[in-house]
Amino acid sequence: MAQAAETSTKRRGRSKEPAISRPDMLRAYRDMLLIRRFEEKAGQLYGMGLIGGFCHLYIGQEAVVVGIQMCLKPGDQVITSYRDHGHMLATGMEARGVMAELTGRIGGYSKGKGGSMHMFSREKGFYGGHGIVGAQVSLGAGLAFSNWYRESDNVAVTYFGEGASNQGQVFESLNLAALFKLPCIFVIENNKYGMGTSVERASASRDLSQNGAAWGIPGEQVNGMDVIAVREAAERAVAHCRAGKGPYLLEMKTYRYRGHSMSDPAKYRTREEVQKMRETSDCIETARKLLVDQFAVTEAELKVIDDEVKAIVQDSADFAQQSPEPPESELWTDVLVEAK
Repeated sequence: MAQAAETSTKRRGRSKEPAISRPDMLRAYRDMLLIRRFEEKAGQLYGMGLIGGFCHLYIGQEAVVVGIQMCLKPGDQVITSYRDHGHMLATGMEARGVMAELTGRIGGYSKGKGGSMHMFSREKGFYGGHGIVGAQVSLGAGLAFSNWYRESDNVAVTYFGEGASNQGQVFESLNLAALFKLPCIFVIENNKYGMGTSVERASASRDLSQNGAAWGIPGEQVNGMDVIAVREAAERAVAHCRAGKGPYLLEMKTYRYRGHSMSDPAKYRTREEVQKMRETSDCIETARKLLVDQFAVTEAELKVIDDEVKAIVQDSADFAQQSPEPPESELWTDVLVEAK
């Protein structure tokens, strides 16, 4: 029985002892905390009217992008949907530029013209948030195709939600990736609710990690609230892709604390449900407890990280509000590329 239990634990991608070093765990905690505090500040600025349009916060899901990003190298690509601020920060994009873009300022990554859902950084290998549900999946397969065509060992990580997982273009992308053995990691961020409909009411499948099984794509369900489990699964997926074995699918079982967007009151679930997730599964609190209990990190060390993160986020908000709006001449830039 003990042997069976141990095998089951390993199958879920999480060993009993933390398979991570103290410096890496501190880095993971810091990166998750930066995303959390940044998104909280973005929510405040939205409430003040300084951010317009749609704004989809990533609060609660931080372990997914941080755990995966720890396994990537320069040259790898990331593409995602409209819930993208956390992905930007995880890839190393500066908080100043992200916040300035959210507020529509010239200092933003898209010069204030893209807003929350549309910013990019080729330098950091981030190919955008995309506002059309599922559209980024085929683009992510295209990024992987470029790696395959150039015979590099780079991988493309393509994030999408469980709400997008039933889109036709997603299955077309899975088929193409399997056909050409493209180095693409498809990541379903299953936060349970899509735009407001629970996954149980929207998908007949109870195991989205098997959505690629028809094409022979290996898949795993992962505890997306555990940054170590995420990293361990991502390591397997990355090694699979770099070895030329084709695509890999990861279903991250995660949870968002806020509504679908800032305009969503989230009346389709109870406050008690959200509070229970915060109390029992919060990725940052879990990481903090692990640091204290198993890595002997002191409260003083944690406070240094907390203070650093708060300073970065406040600086980004100050920079965003001080950066001017783009001039009218920017209407005519970045709209046409003439090939020679």
